[in-house]
Amino acid sequence: MQLCETLKEENTKMRGVLYSKESDIQQYEATMKELSTRYENLKLAQGISLSEEERRNAKNRYTKLVREIDKCIALLNE
Repeated sequence: MQLCETLKEENTKMRGVLYSKESDIQQYEATMKELSTRYENLKLAQGISLSEEERRNAKNRYTKLVREIDKCIALLNE
């Protein structure tokens, strides 16, 4: 009986650790996705623009759009 109780406690602890790790993985995946999007937007902004000023303006527009989209996604996830 004691062994069964010990195993149940250990199982509960392991489930908690698993849940925590899964949560961490989801956060890292979201961060990776965001950084990947930013990188692609930056590449796109550099490829489209001819002058430095145009590049900055395009980068700012894309960055603003990405932020707005990220906010919308965050609201949907709540």
